[in-house]
Amino acid sequence: MASSEELHKRRQAAVARGVGSVVDSYVDHASGGTVTDVEGREWIDFAAGIAVTNVGNSAPRVVEAVRAQVERFTHTCFMVAPYESYVAVCEQLNTLTPGSFEKRSALFNSGAEAVENAVKIARHATGRPAVVVFDHAYHGRTNLTMALTAKNMPYKHRFGPFAGEVYRVPMSYPLRDGGLSGAKAAARAIETVEKQVGAENVAALLIEPIQGEGGFVVPAPGFLPALREWATAAGVVFVADEIQTGFCRTGDWFACDHEGVEPDLVTLAKGIAGGLPLAAVTGRAELMDAVHVGGLGGTYGGSPIACAAALASIETMHELDLAAAARRIESVLVPRLRAIAERSGGRVAEVRGRGAMLAMELVQPGTSTPDPVGTAAVSAACHRAGLLTLTCGTYGNVLRLLPPLVISDDELARGADILAAAFD
Repeated sequence: MASSEELHKRRQAAVARGVGSVVDSYVDHASGGTVTDVEGREWIDFAAGIAVTNVGNSAPRVVEAVRAQVERFTHTCFMVAPYESYVAVCEQLNTLTPGSFEKRSALFNSGAEAVENAVKIARHATGRPAVVVFDHAYHGRTNLTMALTAKNMPYKHRFGPFAGEVYRVPMSYPLRDGGLSGAKAAARAIETVEKQVGAENVAALLIEPIQGEGGFVVPAPGFLPALREWATAAGVVFVADEIQTGFCRTGDWFACDHEGVEPDLVTLAKGIAGGLPLAAVTGRAELMDAVHVGGLGGTYGGSPIACAAALASIETMHELDLAAAARRIESVLVPRLRAIAERSGGRVAEVRGRGAMLAMELVQPGTSTPDPVGTAAVSAACHRAGLLTLTCGTYGNVLRLLPPLVISDDELARGADILAAAFD
């Protein structure tokens, strides 16, 4: 087997430089809450492939389902010759997502595709052009989703011009907006929309219930319900981007469940299929069915292999009660993170998050000035010591933790020890 050094040399000659990686080592295998490289070095996994392997890597049910499906058939394209597993995934999503109304689903390949199609559906159903998004948002890397994304580097820099009729309004960010209440933060955003866009022009209001790449920003209580109420009154399609927050990650099946918010449309991906590429838009039947036949689809969308993996992943989430597992992870990690913050000399401005979607925002000691250099240094120290962590945030100063929901108590404790030592 080639070494990581040998593989890196091959990569430099073969892979485009614009594709980056967090660590230099190359993975050989992974399971549960650990990842092992080609040299046999093991990392505790606090990344989960960016919130993808919620059920753990190579989860037994997923492996079995994928193997069985590959032996039956690998592809027909649902738009050519349909198959049961696509229908079954849609049935599951219609049942699991927030809202007791009648729903429909459509399957795609990636989160960005799901977001693009949600915008298409909203525009088609309303006949309106404008899409409202929020400061610090991240929605993908395609042309439209880059326009929807707030952060320039590395996502948007020199890739424009971008799709039009996208309007950005202030987010509820309690640490950085003076602790503005959810109701007041929502009123501020709504006033911006009404004055600068006009509610009658808005097809969709698109929001992450907890922001991902933007810094794991948890809006103040009441922010999402107030926006939901306004959207209903204004005839605006309320779209929840649950791509990173979905499938038990935040301690509920979906982050919107926490405040009882029922979106008109939900975009889904990442944790849906145990590591295989699958995405979806699920929502009100009258919106989803407004699009003409042939208006939604894609060659690989709802691949039979990915659908088999998704059904097995959902079974695993039910069987192991992974929403409760996420809450357990929060109960174990948050006290450890707060202890680190208390002895950080003012470098940790906030510990935040929900379930197994947790973060620490780092600042220059005793100030509110973001500290991206310190954040990168802590993350790099974790990597050297055997813990996979990620950074995020508009300012690059947020350390984010996304362990698989099946991670063991021992792995959690060892990961927290490594993190504490990295800070010290």
